[in-house]
Amino acid sequence: MSAPLIQNPKRVVFCDFDGTITTEETFVGMLKHFTPELSAKLMPEMYALRLTLREGVRQLLESIPSKRYPEILDYARSQVIRAGFVELLDFLDAKGVPFVVVSGGLRGMVEIVLGSLRKRVQAIYAVDVETKGEYLQAKSEYEGDTELMSKVKVIEKYAPDESVAIGDSVTDLNMAMYASVVFARDRLAQYLEARQKPYTPWNDFFDIRDTLSQRWQ
Repeated sequence: MSAPLIQNPKRVVFCDFDGTITTEETFVGMLKHFTPELSAKLMPEMYALRLTLREGVRQLLESIPSKRYPEILDYARSQVIRAGFVELLDFLDAKGVPFVVVSGGLRGMVEIVLGSLRKRVQAIYAVDVETKGEYLQAKSEYEGDTELMSKVKVIEKYAPDESVAIGDSVTDLNMAMYASVVFARDRLAQYLEARQKPYTPWNDFFDIRDTLSQRWQ
C-alpha cells in the first residue's frame, strides 16, 4: 500500500530501483536469465533507442511462462541494496521530503528486495504482472508512449516545486530529462552527456545525501 499522495509538495525524490537501489541490474539480469535469446536480440535495440521500452519490455515479459513467476521472485531475494540507502532515507525523513520508488521493472521484485524498508518509502510505482494465463501479462497504470512505466507521469502526479531524479540507465532517461535535479551514473550519465542535460554523478547514496544536504541548507 502506498502512503496518501502529498499534494504539491515542495520537494520529492524519485528513485529508480534496478541498478540504482540495487547494486546490480536486477530486472535486466532476471530477463537475461529467464528469456536469454530474446533478451540478447531486444536489449541492444532498447539501449540504442531503436526499440521502445514499452514494446521491448512487454515482449520480454510476455515470453515468460506464468508458472515461472515464483522463480522470478526467488531470483530477487539475493539482490543487494546499495550503500547509504537507509542513511538517505533518514536524511529525507528529517527534512520532510517524500521518497518515491519508480521502477520500470516488476513490483513483486521491488517489494521483496526492499522488505521492511517498504514502510520507509512514500510509494512504489512499478510494472505489475497477471499470471492467470500461460504467459505473464504486463500491466501498468502509468503506461506512456515509449515506456511501460512512464516515470514522468508519476512526477506530474505529485507536481513538486523541485523534483529530484536518481537513476542509472535507459528507463530513467525521460525522467532525468524532465526533473529539476538529476543524479546519474553508468548508462544514464552517457545519455545525458549526449543531450547536454546537467546532472550530478554518484557512486552510492551517501554521495546523494551529502549533495542534497549542501543544496538544501
